[in-house]
Amino acid sequence: MIVIDSDVLILAFAFQRDERQPINHQFLSITPPKPRGATIYSIMEVLGKLSFNLSQDQLRKWPLWLRDAYQLNIIFPAVEGQEAAGCFRREWVESPLQMMAQRIAYLDALILHLVERMPDIDVFVTWNARHFSGKTAIRVMTPAEYMTSGAEQKE
Repeated sequence: MIVIDSDVLILAFAFQRDERQPINHQFLSITPPKPRGATIYSIMEVLGKLSFNLSQDQLRKWPLWLRDAYQLNIIFPAVEGQEAAGCFRREWVESPLQMMAQRIAYLDALILHLVERMPDIDVFVTWNARHFSGKTAIRVMTPAEYMTSGAEQKE
């Protein structure tokens, strides 16, 4: 699976004059031979940033214009059957705090921790690859690196 970070999705909807826009659009336009996904944390970050310019109806219908438009599988933490207080502490405090010892921002730590627990992740695509460099065994690439590496043909 190709997991897409929030910055790639935010760029698709905002910052139309950004010089990365053409390659970002090209990356999001490819039909992947493998499924694509995004963590629920990335999705919520995107919705939060876009909420200033969205109607309540658009915000509520995000699966139609965000998940479905980009063929995204939404990755949620596996919390079924766990006691709520312990789950909260592990998922949103202890695990990210452990990752932050590697000098990684809280939201990036939440996202990366969730991505690392998923089976069959081939690549994590983000414009902020340097934020994740050396902090995970998962291959991390920018959309530009992904497109020029031929990875879309190898996946």
